[in-house]
Amino acid sequence: MVDRASSVARYRGNLQGEVDSAALYRAMADAEKDPHLAEVYRRLASVEEAHAEFWKKQLSRLGAKFTTGRPDWRTRALIWLARRFGPQFVLPTLSTLEQRDVGQYDLQPEAVAGGLPAAERSHNRVVEAMAAAMPGGATGSSLARLEGRHRAGGNALRAAVLGANDGLVSNLSLVMGVAGAEVAGGTILLTGLAGLVAGACSMAMGEWLSVTSSRELAQQQIAVEADELRRIPEEELEEMVLIYQAKGLDEATARTLAERLMADKETALDTLAREELGINPEDLGGSPWAAAAASFGLFAAGAIFPVAPYFVLGGWAALAAALAASGIALVLIGAGTSLFTGRGVVFSTSRQLLIGYAAAAITYGIGRLVGVTLGG
Repeated sequence: MVDRASSVARYRGNLQGEVDSAALYRAMADAEKDPHLAEVYRRLASVEEAHAEFWKKQLSRLGAKFTTGRPDWRTRALIWLARRFGPQFVLPTLSTLEQRDVGQYDLQPEAVAGGLPAAERSHNRVVEAMAAAMPGGATGSSLARLEGRHRAGGNALRAAVLGANDGLVSNLSLVMGVAGAEVAGGTILLTGLAGLVAGACSMAMGEWLSVTSSRELAQQQIAVEADELRRIPEEELEEMVLIYQAKGLDEATARTLAERLMADKETALDTLAREELGINPEDLGGSPWAAAAASFGLFAAGAIFPVAPYFVLGGWAALAAALAASGIALVLIGAGTSLFTGRGVVFSTSRQLLIGYAAAAITYGIGRLVGVTLGG
């Protein structure tokens, strides 16, 4: 009885996972403008739907009841993001989740007998290749470049969530530190707004410099490649032949393709920039102004939560409201984090609350200590 119960629970979990994946792939296919990519998503969805039928049969074999139900909250959120911002916005997150789950069927004998592990690995390779081939990293590439430490394969969703988290935690800590010193509410409001503007400007300027420097480096590398193409075309031809051989072409085919590309210098330069340097000449890392604006907006969006209550309240009421508003924002950020980590929403939100409130408690305590000391 215990074995049957555990098998039923496992089959139901597998079924829900396949339902989630199929729904997400279908939504991405509907939102995808490129008909070739849309067809790939539809085929992936069809395979996931076949896997769902496989687990339905396993449940029926045990006489267990089941409902296909609707996708879970994470999948519904990703579907909304894909429809709103395009499939490329969520593709890196999907790739991460596929990599996490690639071995989930390896130790399940029923799945192995049905050939599911091989299909899952194939899906992982397809999605990983699609994510790696995205021009500029992702749709909304300025988001994907926010803060170098947040880059993760062009994951714009990750960058957006963590950018807002930076603003929230840093300004919450600042506001709590000043509140601990028991200064007037107007001073706390002014300090919080100053922290918001200063932090957002700092992030925006840093992002502008980062993207601008990256563009300038890319331009310089392309210029060097163009000069080499003009002075030593024979060596560049051999480089291109080696590149295509490394991709799996035989030498004769690789040489024929390389010679055809080298016949047009602009095409040759574009190809060498992409294949040898890993640079998209049409993008060059995106607009530094767009990246700066996105960085400013995300930081400010998080930083406003601890400040907003002080516009209408004062004293302990404002402090409590600031903590409550920040707590809501921390929960939302924790839920957003769970979208691309795959961790449970309760774990992610609890961890986010713990970290955010711990930082606020530390700065409040320091502010309280400094305030008492200076106050005599």
